[in-house]
Amino acid sequence: MKQFIHRNITGRPLWVNILWALALVLLLLLIFVLSLNGLTRHGVARSVPSVTGKTLAEAEKLLESGGFDYIIQDSVYYDSLAPSAVIKQIPEADAVVKVNRTVYLTVNRVIPPDVDMPNLRGYNLRNAEMLLRNLGLKMGDTTSRPDFAKGTVLDQLVEGAAIAPGTKIRVGTTIDLVVGSGVGLDAREVPEFVGMTYEQARAVIESEGYILGSVVAAGVRDSLAAYVIRQSPDVRDSKGRRFRIRPGQMVDLWLDVNPPARPVDTTAAPAPAPPPAQQ
Repeated sequence: MKQFIHRNITGRPLWVNILWALALVLLLLLIFVLSLNGLTRHGVARSVPSVTGKTLAEAEKLLESGGFDYIIQDSVYYDSLAPSAVIKQIPEADAVVKVNRTVYLTVNRVIPPDVDMPNLRGYNLRNAEMLLRNLGLKMGDTTSRPDFAKGTVLDQLVEGAAIAPGTKIRVGTTIDLVVGSGVGLDAREVPEFVGMTYEQARAVIESEGYILGSVVAAGVRDSLAAYVIRQSPDVRDSKGRRFRIRPGQMVDLWLDVNPPARPVDTTAAPAPAPPPAQQ
């Protein structure tokens, strides 16, 4: 009975089996520790290659040849860099890390993002340029037009066509600006717009460099077919002298569906009286 208690089915004493089990566990633990260095390549380190400024294809070849993986972490857009160029890398170049380490890349976008076109009308030229630069847009040519708001942006153009605020536009697009040059120095006699159609009057105002101000068209549905019945400034003053106006000044018009009756020109010199009849 005592031998049965102290021996198991192997025929060896129990304490011998316990020693064998402990030895087996220690052996497996030793094998695991020794193989861990090989599995994790402990002590095998390399310098991260510099891929900043290179295209994504070039960066991929360099990293893979060095035993590194990569992940595109973010993308931004710079029009001065090539599409898909690497802008930033983590870890940085020449950092010593283990092989198989993942390198995180920030690349330049291939397609520029869209932004909302701002409303630059009323801005001075310097502020307009700063706003365009902050949005990633380019300022192109600036042309001047007579206007009392000197140095103020009057219109914004893309390839010669006006662009409305809020329009989606690609980053890097060139924006041309029309800027007020102030009131002209050469004063001209005020044209007579009364009797013209609105379309004719507007064409004259634009060609002469004036600014179309208020347009009062009560009860008029089609303004292009309406007639000018009143204007400001008037053609003459109360003494019959011609008013003069400079380019860049404003002209207001009043419209009606019916053409105005031609007023009698009371400022003209009276006709000479007929000679008295001879007796």
